[in-house]
Amino acid sequence: MSPGTEGSALCVFINGEKVTESHADPETMLLSFLREKLRLTGTKYGCGGGGCGACTVMVSRYQPATKTITHYAANACLLPLCQLHGAAVTTVEGIGSTKTRIHPVQERIAKAHGSQCGFCTPGMVMSMYTLLRNKPLPTMEDINQALAGNLCRCTGYRPIVDGCKTFCQTETNCCRANGGGNCCLDGEDDTEEAKDKKPQLFDKKEFLPLDPTQELIFPPELILMAEGKSLQTLTFKGERMTWVSPTTLEELVQLKASNPKAPLVMGNTNIGPDIKFKGVLHPLIISPTRVKELFEITQTPHGVWVGAGCSLSEVQSLLEELVPQSPEEKTELFKALIHQLRNLGSQQIRNVASLGGNIMSAYPNSDLNPVLAAGSCKLSVISNGGRREVPLNQDFFVSFGKTILKPEEIVVSAFIPFSRKGEIVRAFRHASRKQSSFATVTTGMRVFFLEGSKLVQDVSLYYGGMGPTTVSATKTCAALIGRPWDDETLSQAYNVLLDELTLPPSAPGGKVEFRQSLTLSFLFKFYLEVLQKLREMVGNDTWYKWSVVTLHKVTDTDTDIRNLKVKSVGLQNVITDELPEKLRIQPLPTESQPSLQEFQHVSKDQSNQDPVGRPIMHRSAISQATGEAVYCDDMPRTDGELFLALVTSSRAHAKITELDVSEALQIPGVVDVITAKDIPGKKVRTMFGYSEELLADVEVSCIGQMLCAVVADTRAHAKRGVSAVRISYEDLPGAIFTVEEAIEKSSYFEPRRMIERGNVTEALKSVDRVYEGGIRLGGQEHFYMETQSMLVLPVGEEKEFNVYVSTQSPSFVQDAVAETLNVPSNRVTCHVKRIGGAFGGKVTKTAILASITAVAAWKNNCAVRCVLERGDDMLITGGRHPVLGKYKVGFMNDGRIVAADFQYYANAGNTVDESPLVGEKILLHMDNTYNIPNLRGHAAACRTNLPSNTAFRGFGVPQSLMVVENMINDVAMVLGRPADQIREVNMYKGPSVTHYKFEFSPENLLRCWEECKLRSDYSARCKAVNQFNQQNHWKKRGISIIPIKYGIAFAESFLNQAAALVHIYKDGSVLVTHGGAEMGQGIHTKMQQVASRELHIPPSKVYISETSTNTVPNTCPSAASFGTDANGMAVKNACQTLYQRLEPIRQKNPKGSWESWVNAAFFEKISLSATGFYRGPDLYMDWDKMEGQPYAYFTYGACCSEVELDCLTGDYRTLRTDIVVDIGRSVNPSVDIGQIEGAFVQGLGFFTLEELKFSPSGLLYTRGPSQYKVPAVCDVPLQFNVYLLPDTHNPHAIYSSKGIGEPTFFLGSSVFFAIKDAAAAARSDSGLIGPFSLDSPATPERACLACASSFTKKIPASKPGSLKLWALNI
Repeated sequence: MSPGTEGSALCVFINGEKVTESHADPETMLLSFLREKLRLTGTKYGCGGGGCGACTVMVSRYQPATKTITHYAANACLLPLCQLHGAAVTTVEGIGSTKTRIHPVQERIAKAHGSQCGFCTPGMVMSMYTLLRNKPLPTMEDINQALAGNLCRCTGYRPIVDGCKTFCQTETNCCRANGGGNCCLDGEDDTEEAKDKKPQLFDKKEFLPLDPTQELIFPPELILMAEGKSLQTLTFKGERMTWVSPTTLEELVQLKASNPKAPLVMGNTNIGPDIKFKGVLHPLIISPTRVKELFEITQTPHGVWVGAGCSLSEVQSLLEELVPQSPEEKTELFKALIHQLRNLGSQQIRNVASLGGNIMSAYPNSDLNPVLAAGSCKLSVISNGGRREVPLNQDFFVSFGKTILKPEEIVVSAFIPFSRKGEIVRAFRHASRKQSSFATVTTGMRVFFLEGSKLVQDVSLYYGGMGPTTVSATKTCAALIGRPWDDETLSQAYNVLLDELTLPPSAPGGKVEFRQSLTLSFLFKFYLEVLQKLREMVGNDTWYKWSVVTLHKVTDTDTDIRNLKVKSVGLQNVITDELPEKLRIQPLPTESQPSLQEFQHVSKDQSNQDPVGRPIMHRSAISQATGEAVYCDDMPRTDGELFLALVTSSRAHAKITELDVSEALQIPGVVDVITAKDIPGKKVRTMFGYSEELLADVEVSCIGQMLCAVVADTRAHAKRGVSAVRISYEDLPGAIFTVEEAIEKSSYFEPRRMIERGNVTEALKSVDRVYEGGIRLGGQEHFYMETQSMLVLPVGEEKEFNVYVSTQSPSFVQDAVAETLNVPSNRVTCHVKRIGGAFGGKVTKTAILASITAVAAWKNNCAVRCVLERGDDMLITGGRHPVLGKYKVGFMNDGRIVAADFQYYANAGNTVDESPLVGEKILLHMDNTYNIPNLRGHAAACRTNLPSNTAFRGFGVPQSLMVVENMINDVAMVLGRPADQIREVNMYKGPSVTHYKFEFSPENLLRCWEECKLRSDYSARCKAVNQFNQQNHWKKRGISIIPIKYGIAFAESFLNQAAALVHIYKDGSVLVTHGGAEMGQGIHTKMQQVASRELHIPPSKVYISETSTNTVPNTCPSAASFGTDANGMAVKNACQTLYQRLEPIRQKNPKGSWESWVNAAFFEKISLSATGFYRGPDLYMDWDKMEGQPYAYFTYGACCSEVELDCLTGDYRTLRTDIVVDIGRSVNPSVDIGQIEGAFVQGLGFFTLEELKFSPSGLLYTRGPSQYKVPAVCDVPLQFNVYLLPDTHNPHAIYSSKGIGEPTFFLGSSVFFAIKDAAAAARSDSGLIGPFSLDSPATPERACLACASSFTKKIPASKPGSLKLWALNI
């Protein structure tokens, strides 16, 4: 059937219901179909590129050949609707709801406190649900693999995994089997005494059992369809594309012959992102998913032919089945491929991506192609000219994304041969994150020996990530062939390899030195593994003779080899050890251990009805887990609603010479283009005397600055309209990107701040030692799971507007919209139901975006929705400030720091935003926990041509403290003493005063520190780390303990206020509204607890619907860890007012019920509605006098982390983390522990993983989860213990609690300093002692280069300024 024929009808079952679509558009993905057409909004948009897992669904298909049903998890954002003909799709709504019954997976993730903002929860639920459909008793490894492709920015993952592992097999496949003493499923101890000692966060005995018989059945109609005799060619026609799905190989060949440029789409993991993110348009797409020859598996005596259409998961399963069935010597290549497949992409990607697609995409950093090429695999290809076999070798890959195959040729299958006796195959990869990450460098290596010989007969080395294609190290191979596999041969091979695989400094992807060192490291790892294998192959006697020969060459002694210990220093002496285990570099540990979360029981006198202090589940957790929770973009479309998309600048510093929107207005569906001229009111937002334009119309000052907005009937049409807007620029000279450039040109935002205690200049003259150093910290993207979202509805009269928006500050948005539209604030009502994560990033830019959207709604007099795509969100909204910190420190030989002078330079970006306030907070925290008698600090917000940075959890404090702690570390290294001793010597003790003259008691800080040392068994583990490091050359461990003192509340006094409105209805139910926005921090849950306690009623009677400016006006942002402190007091105030009003009624009827008292009050005309108000502390900071009380109190904590580092690759694992925090009396331990863990893991990301990369022209490269890596399940400490400090009180906050949202973010730096400790151990092996530079984040690249191994030293350093680098060093 030709593509020109009339379109087919698509048939798919969704949640058991048949859906027939007669006009399926090839450009429609399942995600938009579910959300917009079927109104199934539980499946979320998180990134649009298959990188976050928020849109995970289960796809089920019937396989007629085996008469089985397969279930697999997939990303709905990459699944074309056209591909789902004949499939059954299950979404989160289909497995359970509060209206029917919730599924055990939904229940357990919710009740284990694994849902905070809840935006990622449906995806997590569906990944776990699919695993259970395939394996009702999973192992921990299964769970980690299933969740590897799902990102969460709130929880730190531990509670999600805890909920999921309740499905584990009890005996053999949980922590006990992995070496833990106690089983994660046992609980602590079932005796009453033990329960009194240690309250639990949840009770697994309450959970519903998993009953596989209750799941949705596969639709019988689809079975009949699949078994039908004659399959019909399917053709689906869209606006711009046609999709053809042939049924036979012959038809496929003909289609491809007549349309050689049409891509073949199997999993859409390659073509899909190109269409979505690069704007590639394919008029015809051929989808051969129903051509059975592409899925056939054929075993031969020499290997196995695998159909090119088989998914990577199917290939992995096939190889895992074949390995135990074949002699071990034959499965070398199979095992190497399995090793790569386990880490290639996520489970969702592997389930749909095909083997043929992976090969033919020919990515330079392909995981499989180097292994397939090294293993001498070949392809069977077909075209009109017939079949042929093509070897996968260095000639196969021609250039980036291109192979030698002709455009009309189709890969039918790939041949994977058995390995021969004497053949050893290995695969290595390195990626910026351990799982679900594109590789930095990959390799496939094969060597062949004749029996009983160590002479290399044949060798094959292929690398990915070292050029535009997969490359063969042919010269290196030639240097190895015919030579013995020993140290001397390999030492020469390293030099050849280094010359053979070179990269220019401007190579795409950057990391040039690191990538070159990885080529050597991988060859060395291969060398060691081959040595080990050779020993097994030849037996001990032969091995002994070889070793003695090698030893004579290397050491010229006759020492008995059996008495030798490991001396693998550098590239020499690596085969001189008699123990094979020590020759090998063992992989980093992966088994998780049981973790503890300890908190205090409530008092025995407390009423059972009083929920305060108890680990209450997040009040929306169940509806978040079922997909019923409504976020901004889940709201149904209104009639005539339009969608807004933004046009942004492509230049960093230029004049706009022309803005031509005429072409855009010709695009079908485009209704309007909003420019600055359309704004009826204020066209700018002003802060600190600086103005930020809503839409630029004269000049642009960064790439990503908003210029105009296209309004259309659909998202797709708006996006096309954006592409059609034509802008001409005239570049301006002197663009500034880095802090150094800003300092050179004195480009700052005022005010700059300085603070000094004592006399630093004089004190530096009288110390034993002076040291100068510094550290650079990169920026950080908020990566809230829900991108910026808003919906503006004109009410229709008197210029009234309803704004539904995902913001932390509804009143700020209300003010901005009112000023922009030139209407009074009383005409604008802002509604916030819940936010899918914010972390400081949904205040200032959100107000600007909402204002632009409101202009479109006002001008067109209809509802307008704006939901940023992930890439646009990351480009436009800015993030955490990159900071350059410098210090000069004077100290005594006993470790006492007498004087310290700090200079902080923050890269503020192109507008002022809140940068001066960030600078102030940096200076106010630069003492951290240390009493330094002479202390001085300068802070400057540098004005640059990068997108403006803004508030982010911690608001400058993490950057401030990182510089301080790095200084402490340097002092320790100069003195040759452990860093914890230097910390202890300088800590505040007794009644203390900060550098801004604020008096406080550090007693609980010292308690946290001591408790952390005790709980972590710090001193014993320091000794164990030293012992490990003496026994291992290529792996090192590091340990670090870090304290924190964090000021709570706003230094700007007017922000420390809150209000609430509480209604009691006649049936006794209570409605609470307050000024705080629910963004996952559990503020609504805590307010429910406060109302329950104050009104003496069960929490079930209290409901919180939303935060809105028409119920509680003039609210302050939910920020600064002050939300519960302020709003809790306001709710308490309102409830106490109401309770007092009911006092006369209670006295008349003391034994009456709550409902009877409320009813009686109504009839006695007593008001059952009250406002509450909290006038917070009068805080201030006088920068002229350099004194003040900017904070209400401090939250204290300490954290110990231990890591294991692979010095050859920079990969690391956090083995254990122990956190002790003083949060007073917790209002809700489950919520607070969740905040502690979530902040820690986000901090771990900032200090070790997350890297923003900008091009030399100021363009952000890292605009999505495929380029920007936030922590995933694989990054959580293997043992993660949290202890709330017992018996503490805080008179300054509600119920003696403390703010906790931000403080523990900085404790993630304990992992950074543990990595630095491990790197120091590696350096000391090479004789390098003393302070060294390690900037943040401590990525594997930086950690590896800091270790200064013999391999990194071989890499020639690129000359500064010789060539333009790929990325700026921000």
